[in-house]
Amino acid sequence: MQNVVGQHVPRLDGRAKVMGVARYVEDLHIERMLHARLVLADRAHARIAGVDASAARAVPGCLGVLTARDLPLPGYDAADRLRSPLALDEVVFAGQPVAVVVATSAEAAADALERVRVAYEPLLPVLDPLAALDLQSPPARSRAEGEGGDMALHAAVEGGGAEAAAQSPNVASTVRYRRGDVAQGLAEADEVVKYVFTTPMVYQGYLEPHAALAVPEPDGRLTIYTSTQALFHVRDETAAALGLPAHHVRVVPMAVGGGFGAKIGLLEPLVAAVALRLGRPVTLVRTRLEDLRSATPSPAARFEVTLGARRDGTLTALQARVIFDPGGYAGAPLAAACTLLGGTYRVPHLDIAGYEVLTNKLGQGAYRAPGAPQAMFALESCVDELARRLGIDPLAFRMQNAVDGGDPMLSGRPWPPLGLRACLEALAPYWQAGPRSSSAGGRTGRGLAIGGWFGGLEPAAASCRVNRDGSVTVIVGAVDISGTATGLAQIAAEVLGVDLGQVEVVVGDSDSAPQSGGSSGSKITYTVGRAVLRAAEDARAQVLRIAAAELEAAPEDLEIVHGQARVRGVPDKAIDLAKLAELSTRYNSRYEPIFGRGASTTRQMAPGFTAHLVEVVADPDTGEVRPTRYVAVQDVGRAINPAGVEGQMHGGAAQGLGWGLYEQLVYDEGGQLLTATLMDYALPTAEMVPAFATRIVEVPAADGPLGARGVGEPPVIPGAAAVAN
Repeated sequence: MQNVVGQHVPRLDGRAKVMGVARYVEDLHIERMLHARLVLADRAHARIAGVDASAARAVPGCLGVLTARDLPLPGYDAADRLRSPLALDEVVFAGQPVAVVVATSAEAAADALERVRVAYEPLLPVLDPLAALDLQSPPARSRAEGEGGDMALHAAVEGGGAEAAAQSPNVASTVRYRRGDVAQGLAEADEVVKYVFTTPMVYQGYLEPHAALAVPEPDGRLTIYTSTQALFHVRDETAAALGLPAHHVRVVPMAVGGGFGAKIGLLEPLVAAVALRLGRPVTLVRTRLEDLRSATPSPAARFEVTLGARRDGTLTALQARVIFDPGGYAGAPLAAACTLLGGTYRVPHLDIAGYEVLTNKLGQGAYRAPGAPQAMFALESCVDELARRLGIDPLAFRMQNAVDGGDPMLSGRPWPPLGLRACLEALAPYWQAGPRSSSAGGRTGRGLAIGGWFGGLEPAAASCRVNRDGSVTVIVGAVDISGTATGLAQIAAEVLGVDLGQVEVVVGDSDSAPQSGGSSGSKITYTVGRAVLRAAEDARAQVLRIAAAELEAAPEDLEIVHGQARVRGVPDKAIDLAKLAELSTRYNSRYEPIFGRGASTTRQMAPGFTAHLVEVVADPDTGEVRPTRYVAVQDVGRAINPAGVEGQMHGGAAQGLGWGLYEQLVYDEGGQLLTATLMDYALPTAEMVPAFATRIVEVPAADGPLGARGVGEPPVIPGAAAVAN
């Protein structure tokens, strides 16, 4: 073993990105490539009466303006954005794509775009989810079809039973969780808090807007170059939308300039359909304005929460009504939010009703830990207030009531081993030390909050090849958006006994890569990492078998150290990995090539929990709140690459501050987005973010590679609640 795992390692893709040589979709230029731009609706709810493209077609270089009826989309489904990339008859949010302009240059496409005129027949917009719950509310769309979207890519959460009572036409889905007798639990409480919390739609704030390039191939197949977190999902959904066999669509993942859940798939079916319609390569790169108006932000939510406890600090009851506003498309993380709301603390009596209610606003999507920041903002605010009323220290109150491994989840199944209590214990010295910030120019406050994520479950496979020069190539199908490839390389190097510099991780395309789930839900290290571990172990066993034959020793008497297979205790009796690879690849070799295979189908979740402490200085005259100190503690099971883990903790905490203090998509009374530029939508800048102190806790996950858990989701969850507290 090399002891590579656990070392602070710079990201393997860092140099290419810092030097500006990483290739993104916009960097690709293919012969005869056409440029597309989207005509976006300027109404929140309307029927499309007609599209006048005569002036646009007159622009030199414009090859056409296409509507939904012009595209080969036999799988069209108006309730699914991937199956309906252009509105057919009805517009359900301002910013919905209505037509696509195609030209020989980006400039011509932009010029023609300004000349397209769309006639609308106005329909009454539905904008308030509370009003939309009413049985007499007008529908937000003519037809609302079940839950869809990409939420299953993020976590496997058991939903509660659906409500059977009559519902508004805008209710897309419901869940209901009950345990015990909530009325009895509230009657037993000595103190009860009752609050209503609202959270806005929040944009993921990635650096690179959505982009895709589709190329029709001479054999009738299609190649798509795209900025995506989930190449196999994009392949399957695009093929289904176009009515093609999946193997006729090849997806090549490009470098992703940030995703945070938003780049599971969006533009690919549209660009592919246009390319097939015109028989030429077509690229579509959205502007920031277009992205803000028609992307997939986190849904808005409303939490009505009642929480009770006895005088000794024991929680007795939780009652809640949860309403998610997903905009025009179903798929909000309702079950995930309700499960965290009712499953983070030991509460014997609870009743949680959840509703997903369509409105005529931008269609929602996933954002890092979907549903969790919203749920924990409501829950942790109530927990903090209840602790204050009872006169109990907020950290001690959480320690007393926090769930642990073996406690029941809302489904009744036990939580697997988890590190929530270990995180609170690690945070205790920082909390007990008291505030450190100066109150000069304002008033100092500090708060804490916890958060957790279930961890995603999805099958994965990987391969591990030893090359003739002794280097190792690991091939996976998981797009690296957060430094996961570096951790996978460390796992392979550790198992194979080679230096990290000898390992390369290659993300293949959908034709060549082993199967993998999307890079989302904190599951790549947990699932793909396990497959890489097994592939490296397979390759190691093959190496040792060949070395044993060459060294005339038993495989169990051998070890691999710094790229050499050698007899334990006899370091001079050794053979280089390069020599072994050469022996297995030359003409007429007696050995098979060294090619390890690994797969995983993990069924046991490995929840990751975190606890955050924030200090702020608030100006009572202006209302400005300035974070001055941030401490994040997180259980990661095993830190494969502590540098990468800390980076995830820093980035997620910064986003949590955005949730808590700065960010929201704001609509006017007509359903028009008012925060459609980065001049209006306030992302936290470097000067708004304090220095971070991080503490890594390691409570090993039984099924994780070398004990590792997922890392990416938890850091964003507690920030808003900690700031509010």
